Amino acid sequence: MPPTAIPLLRAIPNPTYASVMTLGEPPAPPAAFRRALETLRPAEVRPEIELEDIPAPQRLAPYSGAVGASVYRDDDELAVGRLIMLFDPDGQRGWEGPFRLVAYVRADMEPEITTDPLLGPVAWSWLTEALDAHGATYAAVGGTVTRAVSEGFGDKADDPVTTELELRASWSPLDEDLTAHVAAWCDLMCLAAGIPPLPPDVAALHPRPVRREDPKVP
Repeated sequence: MPPTAIPLLRAIPNPTYASVMTLGEPPAPPAAFRRALETLRPAEVRPEIELEDIPAPQRLAPYSGAVGASVYRDDDELAVGRLIMLFDPDGQRGWEGPFRLVAYVRADMEPEITTDPLLGPVAWSWLTEALDAHGATYAAVGGTVTRAVSEGFGDKADDPVTTELELRASWSPLDEDLTAHVAAWCDLMCLAAGIPPLPPDVAALHPRPVRREDPKVP
């Protein structure tokens, strides 16, 4: 009986991993992004607004930053929002430049207001007119206006019906200085909360300190 042939086994390199791995500090963000980030958190805002730094999404662009805000009248929170700055040195489809701002605003509304068919166009004009009023240069603006009605059932049947307005928008700022864009976003939140914008000759005050007893929204 002839001897059984034993196949030779060869080690096949794993293409998934590099043969050499290096560790080191990540590269510093581009200077344009750092300059824009400094203007995302203004030193002065309206007295009704509280600003805070919030985590920015990591998968929408190579670099990002974000701020959150609440609008108060006395101790009542009337509106909340967030403004996200995205930066991609190569740009992305639909952008006109390396920057993109993404804004969100939510405010409580009276039921009779949310049934007005003109609410959507009017709420959208709050954003565009605020941008123009502050001299913000931008392109490729788009977004949605949503009206939400919440009713309780079962154990929550006695809860009052609530109505909310949500505005989501994005646009491309054409300048690294985002001061005018942040000011317009703050005006948008105040208008959604029913607070008129400040006259041009009235200066904003320093931000109100964050109150320790305020619950944090997850």
